[in-house]
Amino acid sequence: MNALKQKIIDNIKKEGPITFEVFMEMALYEPGLGYYASDNTEIGRAGDFYTSQHVHSIFGTMLGKQIEEMREAMSEVDDFVVVEFGAGEGYMCKDILDYLNKRNLLQTISYVLVEINPFIQKRQKKLLENYSDKVKWVSSLRELGNIKGCILSNELLDAFPVHLIEMEDDLKEIYVSADNNSILEIKGYPKTTALTDYIKEFSLQLPKGFRTEINLKVKEWFVSINDILSEGFILTIDYGFPASDYYSEDRNRGTLLCYYKHQVSEDPFVNIGEQDITAHVNFSSVKKWGEEFGFTTLGFCQQGIFLVSLGIDQMIQEIAQTSDDYIFEVAKIKRLIFPGTIGETHKVMIQYKGSATPELRGFLMKNQKNKL
Repeated sequence: MNALKQKIIDNIKKEGPITFEVFMEMALYEPGLGYYASDNTEIGRAGDFYTSQHVHSIFGTMLGKQIEEMREAMSEVDDFVVVEFGAGEGYMCKDILDYLNKRNLLQTISYVLVEINPFIQKRQKKLLENYSDKVKWVSSLRELGNIKGCILSNELLDAFPVHLIEMEDDLKEIYVSADNNSILEIKGYPKTTALTDYIKEFSLQLPKGFRTEINLKVKEWFVSINDILSEGFILTIDYGFPASDYYSEDRNRGTLLCYYKHQVSEDPFVNIGEQDITAHVNFSSVKKWGEEFGFTTLGFCQQGIFLVSLGIDQMIQEIAQTSDDYIFEVAKIKRLIFPGTIGETHKVMIQYKGSATPELRGFLMKNQKNKL
């Protein structure tokens, strides 16, 4: 038995069953032991999963183009601050900065990485050593003062710990208990009334036997952003759905998945601390809760549509003129934009707080914010 599993079992034996949210928090973020908090975490082809930034550098280039447009929309701001959460190895940050450097924009932009894992932070600093004068590291937004700019994340919200619920004659919450050295789940009444409030807030009609997740951490995330971002954008990229799709009868077992060495499972109680645990994002909650803090949703669409609207085809033409292996590169880029790939499963949302209403190129082709 590994140390994290033992710690979870000891906590349960001492204090009683814990909510699945608490279990997931420990499994992912327990200092030194959790999946995202240990020195063993590997992301990318050598690890348990990879994201868009690992597919091709053009992904970060296109985000750089979007940040450039945001910068132009806030041209009166002296220091435009980009804050990136969950940067992994730092490839997306590097590709964005490479683009901004070519556009001679670095002198008016600062970049901050929010990273709680000192081991990953060390690897990021090595990759970004050429930009050591432009990048700052913090472990929490609380370390930043008032800023104006852009909050950026790619596959962050799906890693927020979630509550698991199941509808019986009335609502039940999934708890995690222990039997000797085994971890098991049990059902009980909801730990917090926030779960029933959530169901009412999004007008959910859950039939008997319906099991799913509720992510309350998203609202806490907005609280922390609102405390430091006085004006600017939130650019969120993740896999998920509007509430009407998320809680449809087709998903009556929820969306919780685990990733271990590029293998997918639905069992969060194996490989504890050694596998990623995720749940899809209810983008309707991101929109609604953002609005409560003054953030207007400018756009929402599939990642592929967003990248094409931004002009990725022009970038592909440039690659055709300079690459020695154009066909191979285009094959990789297709995985960012085509149906049946992360170009379809991943969505892009941009929210804005400020006096203007910027129109961003990434949503000119197909803006689906009204579906939220």
